Amino acid sequence: MGILAINGGDPVTQTKYPGVGSAAGRTIGKEELANLQEVVESGMLNRSGGKFVPAVERKFAEHLGMKYCASSTSGTAAIHVAVGAVNPDPGDEIITGSITDMGTVIPILAQNAIPVFADLRRDNMGLDATDVERRITERTKAIIPVHLAGNATDMDPIMALAEKHNLYVIEDCSQAYGTLYKGRHVGTIGHLGTFSLQQSKHITCGDGGLTVTNDDDLGDRLPLFANKGWPNYGSADRDYVMFGMNYRMTELQAAVVHAQIDKVDWVTTRRAEIGDRICAAVADYPGIQAPSITEGGRHTYWFLGLLVDQDIIGVSTTFLARALAREGAPVSAHYIGRPIFMYDLLKNKRIYGNSDFPFNLQPAGREVRYEQGETPRTEAILDDLLSVAVNENYTDEAVDGIIACFAKVFGNLDELRESYAAEQ
Repeated sequence: MGILAINGGDPVTQTKYPGVGSAAGRTIGKEELANLQEVVESGMLNRSGGKFVPAVERKFAEHLGMKYCASSTSGTAAIHVAVGAVNPDPGDEIITGSITDMGTVIPILAQNAIPVFADLRRDNMGLDATDVERRITERTKAIIPVHLAGNATDMDPIMALAEKHNLYVIEDCSQAYGTLYKGRHVGTIGHLGTFSLQQSKHITCGDGGLTVTNDDDLGDRLPLFANKGWPNYGSADRDYVMFGMNYRMTELQAAVVHAQIDKVDWVTTRRAEIGDRICAAVADYPGIQAPSITEGGRHTYWFLGLLVDQDIIGVSTTFLARALAREGAPVSAHYIGRPIFMYDLLKNKRIYGNSDFPFNLQPAGREVRYEQGETPRTEAILDDLLSVAVNENYTDEAVDGIIACFAKVFGNLDELRESYAAEQ
């Protein structure tokens, strides 16, 4: 197999893997440009009087087989629109996953509710329903499962909990376009589904969001919350029927999204093919756990998350990632590093000035804890997590290169372990 590149050997591949920060790793082209030109030439860049925003809402709802879709300015806004439609009281609690972006958490806090973080399952990095249930109180309003990295949370037990305790379920599908759970698109299983159009997502307009539901009451509230509570924006009869934000998507964003929706099936199918192929190639390597996919499910690989048994391999996840990257593979370690609540903003509970609001709304002795050890399985997942970048524009030869990098490193484990021991 040759000397490992981490020890001065020749790398397996010199491939420049396309990423989401450039045209090479995106599917943006003439269709988006044509739509943008139409918008610019119309002079109507705002959704009021424009055609692309309502067209996007209809098109995405039809794509998922949903009754309602409300567009917004970001993935964070899409979740906020959902939380706003649910309308929690100050001090109500919303349970979500402990590996996520602040975009999942900000909407909870913005509605003066309290985020409660549950532990995750190791097989799919989704919410552990058993751990969720032990955190439910009389103040719990909703559960937000995060479909991490393009794989589905096990939704049946989550929905059973929601029915048992009369809770809303808001699916965070920011990383999970095209992901299937038992044959159903994620985002269509809970009461609400939210999607991000940020630059790195499967489809993008730079930033934007989409929120879907089949519930008639929620369907009425979604666009109101995104439109300052104004049911007839632009009309002579001004009225405000509920509290809301200005999260109106522009015609420029929607022009791009309209073309991107036509491409999402190809993007997600291609990513599924690439990710599944890499998983199959590494499945028998010692100490590597590929993600579990439910029967009738599909993983669309926003990234491929492999879990490393560091004792079996004999090196740290960080060192393994470095060895693979030196061979030329697009690999990194640990994703967000630690559970989201361990970052100072949440750990210190200082959201509004120097107050401890909304946390001071919780009963004494029952305050939420944002401390190390609260979600031990999540901490272990992050310590063991090896992330392989996946992009729809990888060629088959580029995928061969990633597989060959793993083959070389795992074919030289004794050398790898010696190098790691020498560095300690």
